[in-house]
Parts: sequence; C-alpha cells; structure tokens
Amino acid sequence: MNIRLFLAPCLLISAAAFAADQPKIPAEPIAKKGELLFSDEMTGTEHDKRWHKVVNTFAFEKDALKGTQTQVVDTPSKDGKSIVKAHAAVYGLEVPTKDSVVEVNIRFEGCTMMDVEFDDRKYTGSHYGHLCRAQVRLDKVTIVDEREGSQNEIIKAMRLDPAKKDEANKMMAGKSATFPVKLEANKNYKLVVETVGDEMRVSIDDKPVAFLKSAGIGHETKSKIELGVAGESGWFDDIKVWNATPAK
Repeated sequence: MNIRLFLAPCLLISAAAFAADQPKIPAEPIAKKGELLFSDEMTGTEHDKRWHKVVNTFAFEKDALKGTQTQVVDTPSKDGKSIVKAHAAVYGLEVPTKDSVVEVNIRFEGCTMMDVEFDDRKYTGSHYGHLCRAQVRLDKVTIVDEREGSQNEIIKAMRLDPAKKDEANKMMAGKSATFPVKLEANKNYKLVVETVGDEMRVSIDDKPVAFLKSAGIGHETKSKIELGVAGESGWFDDIKVWNATPAK
C-alpha cells in the first residue's frame, strides 16, 4: 500500500473553526522551507536508523508505517510493583530541529487520533521532555503547548492538589487550541505541521486548519519528532522534515 498516491481531493472545514475565542488561522504558510533534514518514503525493508520504538506498537508494512495502540488500559507491571498506564502507540525520529516543516501523509483505519509531536528529552521542566504537538482526529485538530501546559511539571503537581487545581487550570488557559474539521476514515490526507518561533500552523491537503501561538512551541532545542496513534490503526507515509525560517 502506498498512500502517497491517493490524497483525498477535498477537506471540509466548519466555519466554527474561526470562532472569536480561538486564534485566527493564518491563510498563508508561516514557514519557509530550508534544508531537507529527513525523507522516508517507507518503501523497502531497510529504514533509517534514526527511527526507534517509544511505545508499542509500530511496524513498516505495505510501503507505509502502521501504528496500533496496544496499551489500551492501565495494567500491573510484570513485577507487580507499578502500573503500566494506557498510552497511544508512539514511534520516534531522532531529527533535531528548532523551526521546521514536517510533512507526512496520514490515513485513519479505525484509530481515533494521529499526531506529530516535538520533544526534548534533556528538558526537565515538562514530563518526559514533551514540548508541543499537533493532534488530528476525524472531527477536530488540536495544537497543544505541553511545555507550558498539560505536561509542565509544576502544573501537573498543582493539579494533584485540590487546593491548587483551579489555579493550575487557569495557568493552562491559552496553551491549546482546537478547531473542527471533517475528515473520513480510510481516506488519505497530506498533513503539514509548521513550527516557527512560538507559533505552530497545521494544514491538511494544503488547507489551513489550526494555529497556536504559545511560548513552549518556541523551545530552542526540539531534539526529536514523534508520531503517535491512539486506537487501531493509523498509517503514516512519505515523511519529510525541513529546517525552516519565518515566511515573512
């Protein structure tokens, strides 16, 4: 299967995506492509050594990369001393960036969410160095500043304290933005995630669908890119990563 050849011809976006309480989505790209840092058409049996497993389960099949969530519920560890939390399947790519354009073709085949995430494992201010991500579902696209929001270690600790939970929730205001879309399962879409300074813009089949400006997006050292799938299953194909500069 080569999903690069079958991009969906159209994408319907609800006018509600431009509601007053959400950031305005720039009509034009915010990033200008520079050096091509990485490219993989997912063909053949040999793949770049910079790919690596983070959370099961991913596999190269039919000239594409298939992700299937297997950690569906919280389960006891093998030694019985801890709990293995439910988690989306995650595949990592060791391609350091600051500002970038990530382009990848995606297809939902039963999964509920697919995403592109940026991390810095050496950064200790957020859980596991999570920085920011673009999450795609069939009915919405969400951009999340995790460094300053949901994965920030200070905020996570505050949310466990009933006396500080409301304050923590207020601190998270503006750290994510969700916009409605209308996608279909078993159709193929070109997903582009532009990250320039503290701004992220997402487009699908060359149509702008989401935007967020938030401090964590501007993290200087994005040491890796991760692809995620929640549910069963989602396909990625023909990924490209470019260095970028501001388009304006």
